[in-house]
Amino acid sequence: VQLQASGGGLVQAGDSLRLSCAASGLTFSSYALAWFRQAPGKEREFVARISRNAISTLYPDSVKGRFTITRDNAKNTVYLQMNSLKPEDTAVYYCAADRSIVAHTTADNYNYWGQGTQVTVSS
Repeated sequence: VQLQASGGGLVQAGDSLRLSCAASGLTFSSYALAWFRQAPGKEREFVARISRNAISTLYPDSVKGRFTITRDNAKNTVYLQMNSLKPEDTAVYYCAADRSIVAHTTADNYNYWGQGTQVTVSS
């Protein structure tokens, strides 16, 4: 199984970025997908989750209204659209796959992980 995250970069506060995560080696539509992030010296933090059929999404308050998670099951890809970025959004962003239907928000419950993509937001 491989999850390949891409799309990170250096942007200014207020800018937008779209992350992508392409999956292979798994039945993509059988997994919920999520994004987490980890800043230096901090624990990995839940950012967004989307259900297998894309009907349900979940966000923490810190990104709600600014970030949107979507998926394309035909392309085996999950996306994270990030708008109105803030310096505190700076982190390495990881995509993850979860075969459970329970809306997990903790990293330990996810079965597969991508390698991460760096997002840096300057003030």
